Amino acid sequence: MSLPKNNFYAVIFSSTKNDTLEGYAEMDEITMNLAKEQPGYLGYESVNHENKGIFISYWESMDAIENWRKNATHQMAKSNAKNWYKRYLSQICLVESSHLFEKE
Repeated sequence: MSLPKNNFYAVIFSSTKNDTLEGYAEMDEITMNLAKEQPGYLGYESVNHENKGIFISYWESMDAIENWRKNATHQMAKSNAKNWYKRYLSQICLVESSHLFEKE
């Protein structure tokens, strides 16, 4: 994933999932594929361990984030959030500086 060095946005979603996740996997796949098509979408990173996860999506602008927030499919997924999660926290952050190290 190639990100700008600065002045882009990160949406951080940390969560603890419920034991019952009926429909979650299907909706996750649909929304991930749809998000990738959105103007201003830059990519994502995620980590999951047992029932806890951190998902960070990257966006060019607040307008891009707002357009994604208003997306009907995304809103439908969000309406099920309280069925799928015990806890979640969503934060939007301006990335003022970014440095990447990767071994080949």
